[in-house]
Amino acid sequence: MQVKLVSWNVNGLRAVTGKKDWEWFSPDTADIIGLQETKASPEQLDASVASPEGWHSFFASSTVKKGYSGVAVFSRPEPLKVQVEMPFAEWQGEGRILHLEYERFHFINGYFPNGGAEILDENGKHKGLFKRLDYKMGFFDAFYGYAQELRRTKPVVVCGDFNIAHQPIDLARPKQNVLNTGFLAEERAFLDRFTAAGWIDTFRHVHGQEEGAYSWWSYKTRGREKNVGWRIDYFFVSEELRENIADAWIEKGQFGSDHCPVGLLLKF
Repeated sequence: MQVKLVSWNVNGLRAVTGKKDWEWFSPDTADIIGLQETKASPEQLDASVASPEGWHSFFASSTVKKGYSGVAVFSRPEPLKVQVEMPFAEWQGEGRILHLEYERFHFINGYFPNGGAEILDENGKHKGLFKRLDYKMGFFDAFYGYAQELRRTKPVVVCGDFNIAHQPIDLARPKQNVLNTGFLAEERAFLDRFTAAGWIDTFRHVHGQEEGAYSWWSYKTRGREKNVGWRIDYFFVSEELRENIADAWIEKGQFGSDHCPVGLLLKF
């Protein structure tokens, strides 16, 4: 038995489904697809998108701000259970987590917070502080505890946009970004803690120290044309699934968003 999983930050589901690029979505794409930054609730979508034939579809949409954040999962196998957002009131409302339980594993699709805009001093100079960094790190702490608890019952697969490049190899210009959110020491320290606890970065597990492998590029700087990007989209699995990792990849040729899809193949 094998299970193919794909994760993609679509930067607006209504936008990407209006493009030819959405032909990517098909029965052959994957068994389970996690989307992030959907920016839409099911009632805002065409029925063919919200409930495509042959798929079970699930959404976590922002209730604090319309057209913001949001995640979705399209699954060919029917899950045993579905949890919308983490079960902690202080981390609910932005539609950032979907948890589906299957026979062999838990699956979590997450659109993790970014650090927000930088706070400048009265002279417009950098202070190295970010408006949502405390929220971001608090969310990660809550998520860590949640994922570790789930892991006690069965193995866990986590995918999504983490908004963190873990190591210098995971972005094109690490030296220029050490004071920028997404590559701050405290953000990277979370992924150090996560991997030290037995969570495997499946792309690095398969591809080792491959360079130039990114999943997000800035539209503003036309970074994709020059491959000046960041790898901030991941598939992590708990250590219990190490021997089940058959392949992991980045679909850098897929357009339609400033991110590209990333994938994982598990064999049982």
